[in-house]
Amino acid sequence: MNLFAADPTLNLLPCDGVVNYHGPVLGQNEAQRYFEALLHEVPWQNDEAIIFGKRIVTARKVAWYGDTDYAYTYSGTTKHALVWHAELRELKALVERISGATFNSCLLNLYHDGNEGMAWHSDDEKALGRNTTIASVSFGAERKFCFKHKREAHAVSVMLEHGSLLVMQGTTQTHWLHSLPKAKKITTPRINLTFRTMVLPG
Repeated sequence: MNLFAADPTLNLLPCDGVVNYHGPVLGQNEAQRYFEALLHEVPWQNDEAIIFGKRIVTARKVAWYGDTDYAYTYSGTTKHALVWHAELRELKALVERISGATFNSCLLNLYHDGNEGMAWHSDDEKALGRNTTIASVSFGAERKFCFKHKREAHAVSVMLEHGSLLVMQGTTQTHWLHSLPKAKKITTPRINLTFRTMVLPG
């Protein structure tokens, strides 16, 4: 059961940001079609990070798409965007219509099972600009997504369903961290799409 009703007008955060959970925005059959297409057609690669000077290769896999071959640097590594996948273009149009925002890029994550997760972080890289909007679409295994305030004792969690949309905006990335905890009981994969807007050099 979700910890929040899928009311897109409800701000999940108590302060210092805005997060709206729309719940499933695709029917189950349509969501499954996208899941299968992304799983088998995206050129997934293991993610890399430089942590304390050491190169780490994750079990989780990623792909990076955009309007042009944007260079995106995070965790000490740089990726260059691929040309939009057909299904990604369709999903981008859907997310833009629902959220009212415009996006020029998308970072995809493939979690093979619950042994793979994402540690606490903010999507606050300079290339994304300040107070950016990020739209997160989830396919596959239902997973818990957590927020915690950077200074105050506030914490929020929501279960991200198959075919669902979560939108983070306002000062969320400035004041909040988010994570995808590991869940060893989950044995099936999850694909997450985070639509973003890269700020191009002037």
